Amino acid sequence: MSLRRKLFVIAVVYVVEGFPMGVFTGLWPYFLRDLGVSLTEIGFVAGLSLLWSLKVFWSPLVDRFGQRSHWISGAQLAMAAGLLALSGFDESRLLTWVWVALTVYCAASATQDIAIDAFTIGLVDTGDEGPANAMRMTGYRIGMVGLANGLFFLPRFLDWSGTWIVAAALQAMMAICVLAMPRVEVPLEARRETWTALRRWLSRSGAWGVFAFVLLYRIGDSAMGPMITTFWNDQGLTEEEVGLVSGMAGGLVVIVGAWIAGSIVSRIGIGRALLGAGGLALLSNVGYAVVAAYADGSRPAIYAASLAESFCAGMAGVAFMSFLMRICEKEHAAVQYALLTAIYNLAGSLLKIPSGAITEAIGYAGYFALTAAFALPAFAFLPTARRWLHPEP
Repeated sequence: MSLRRKLFVIAVVYVVEGFPMGVFTGLWPYFLRDLGVSLTEIGFVAGLSLLWSLKVFWSPLVDRFGQRSHWISGAQLAMAAGLLALSGFDESRLLTWVWVALTVYCAASATQDIAIDAFTIGLVDTGDEGPANAMRMTGYRIGMVGLANGLFFLPRFLDWSGTWIVAAALQAMMAICVLAMPRVEVPLEARRETWTALRRWLSRSGAWGVFAFVLLYRIGDSAMGPMITTFWNDQGLTEEEVGLVSGMAGGLVVIVGAWIAGSIVSRIGIGRALLGAGGLALLSNVGYAVVAAYADGSRPAIYAASLAESFCAGMAGVAFMSFLMRICEKEHAAVQYALLTAIYNLAGSLLKIPSGAITEAIGYAGYFALTAAFALPAFAFLPTARRWLHPEP
């Protein structure tokens, strides 16, 4: 299969992967705040991102049994059911059945991520990580920011109930589309050696330093995410503004940053790209803190902070995903990549739980500045992480 065709397939599957995360990080916080749900409860909802860390425990099932496309399609149908259940919610406090629907949705999204990431790692040749991950980021952002945030335009006409029904229909359509994706076959013998291969991989020198780097590198963005849309809401921005600026314009800026980073990765290597892009990502958090402290609701300042954060997220995301992809073994990518992303997601998920309470205590500016400090220790582990980019002798 040519690289161009591979990039097209990658774009499609990452639109599918990105859409649920856009619903989780963008629509749900705004929707819940619109109903009067407290920041503290919204923070607890954001804590459901722990399921993306816990997915490592069921990733061996995806690695061992069935086709990747079947796992993805089944997960999409489960998410559609969760959104249909959510369409009947209009209270100011979260009820038990709502928590069940939200949990099912997040668990299914985490499951499809295992299958999609493993499929992509098996598809991409070594050395093509730069353009492949730029396309991953492009497709992911189209799904997460473009397609999901495009739903912000519907509540004015359909109310939130109708919006969730439309979203469920989109997920059902995606479930059908992914069945046409090409297969990446994994030999049966390799499937049976999942645990042996994992133990061998974990025994590489410097493993704990690599995992510490993975844990901390993107923690700033993860921790800040739940409070961004509530910040916009509290500043008086409309659903349409969120959809246009953070969604459409932000998605385009992410794509620009991603392709610039893809070119940089190909030219100077993954290690150097991690250093530069990670530093820019920290500065974007500081920019949001400055805007929250001094902009006093200024639309241009908020828009600028959003676009800067999107650009830096695109660059850092491609460098980071290229690193994760390179250090995984193709035959066992479902488990290994799930473990890495679980570690990456863990710290951010734990910080999301008290994010609302911390923000209520110290304000948006203080919290955004704090998230920038969270990721600084990652750079101490970067030298160890870079050594894993080269195969062991």
